[in-house]
Formats: sequence, C-alpha cells, structure tokens
Amino acid sequence: MKLIIPILAVLALAACQEEEAKAPPPPADLTVTALSFFCQMNIADHGGPKGQVHLEGYPAPLFFAQVRDLVAYLKSPERDANITAIYVSDMGRAASWEEPGIGNWILANDALFVVGANVAGGMGAPEIVPFAQSNAAQPFIDLYGGTLLPLSEIPDDAALAPIDFSQQLETPS
Repeated sequence: MKLIIPILAVLALAACQEEEAKAPPPPADLTVTALSFFCQMNIADHGGPKGQVHLEGYPAPLFFAQVRDLVAYLKSPERDANITAIYVSDMGRAASWEEPGIGNWILANDALFVVGANVAGGMGAPEIVPFAQSNAAQPFIDLYGGTLLPLSEIPDDAALAPIDFSQQLETPS
C-alpha cells in the first residue's frame, strides 16, 4: 500500500505535465509588418477579420488577411506540420471592419462563424466572419445575412469555391 501512493502521485504529476504541454500556444499580436500567408501582402493594409495558424516546430504563426483564406488552408491536404492552435479575430470586439484589432483573438474552435454574408473580406473575396458570442453575431446577420456555424461545419465551398469578383459585396462599417 505504501508503494501505491507514491506511484499514483507520480502518475498524476505526469498527467498534469502532459496536459500542460498540450495547451495551445498563445496568439501573437497582429503587427504592422505581418504578411498574409498566401499573398504575402501586409495584413494591416486590409480590413476585415484575420486569422493565424500555429504549426508545430515553427516559431511564428502563419497569418491570414481573410478568415476565408485561413479556412481554405485548413481544408487543404498540403500542410507541412501539425497545427497546434488556430486563432481568429473576434469581430464582436472589433473597433470596426477596418480595425479588427491586434489582440482580440479567440480560438477558432470556440468561435462561431457567419457564412454566406454579403460582405467582402480584406482581399475582396466573400468573407467568413468570426464571433465569440452568437448574440454579438446576430446584428451582423440582420444587416448582411448569412448563417452562424462552428468551424467544423463550414462547408468546403464557402472557402474553396471560385470567387465571382463581379458580385457586389458590401464592406461593413
């Protein structure tokens, strides 16, 4: 019996350390020098929500000028490393569409996304708009339309379908 208690203590400590090791890395603040992964354009020059993906073994996250681009990256089978964290702008806390915030990140798996709204993201394509709370998303949906979905339910065509740039999309204020 005396041997069992120390063994249990060691196992409990190991389990705590394993949980701690699995904690996602914190989000990186968006800086004026951050470049979008796909186009290598400066993210600060484009409005709308942003995203960042942290990869195992990489010191800095991949930034995305549009959440639509981030979702396209996630749905792509051609990734180099395991994803350790995914963050998106909480547009419920954004000052405006043009100023989505440098540090108002939320874990993408905890966010709700407005899909199918009549809005253009930072690169001019239809945007997938993240919110931390459904009540913050509802006024946006009332103005621009769309459906509220978790990340896991965003359909492929919302991020991977060809872009019709002749479509008249709005830029929220």
